[in-house]
Amino acid sequence: MNYQIKINDVATVEEMPNYWTNEDYIQLLAKFNYPDAEKAPKDTLHELLLMAITDYEPNEAAAILLAYKLSEELNEGQIDQISNDMLLDKIVEEYPEISLHARLFHINQLLYKAFNGKFPNTKATLIDCTITPLEEDTAPELTRVMALKLLGAGLSDRNLVKRLFTEQMAGDKPFPEAESILWELKPAANHQYSILTSENWISTGDFTSHEFEGAAEATELLEQQ
Repeated sequence: MNYQIKINDVATVEEMPNYWTNEDYIQLLAKFNYPDAEKAPKDTLHELLLMAITDYEPNEAAAILLAYKLSEELNEGQIDQISNDMLLDKIVEEYPEISLHARLFHINQLLYKAFNGKFPNTKATLIDCTITPLEEDTAPELTRVMALKLLGAGLSDRNLVKRLFTEQMAGDKPFPEAESILWELKPAANHQYSILTSENWISTGDFTSHEFEGAAEATELLEQQ
């Protein structure tokens, strides 16, 4: 299936404002021993959490957030190790299990903001694009695997995804990693899409063209949340 791709905007972002919900804030405030958080005005919860986090040592605060978001994937020893490593390295980019990178990014940036830069600053790339099938009547639903392969047609050969996953991007091998490389793929009207990924995978300077054509076949891989 052939597509016309237009990159409308590429922006570097340090946080996604709507990632943490009010329910997250309330539960986390309880874990940081802030009393009666559910009674606080909703528009103050974010700032209250930032203040509550700083009552703890940075590695202790990191461990609480990691356990809240990743306790099903990481054991206590792994959480302890990562909570210390996060102060020194960009774990968001370096941790070998890339399916955890998105959540590690959101945790890292909350800590970065709370502790005024004691944690390394990691960044994401937000891509606003139009992906139009050239045969619209038969076009399948766009998946992350397809979207990443289509974006690849406009990316420099120096791009990290193209260098690490050459065969997968070419369609010669299955590409389950794409489900974790693209953190979000949000469709809107008129073939518009909002795509979020790590700046480490795709940066604002990686696109060699902002209008191009690409090809991608429908994939049977299910989206992994």
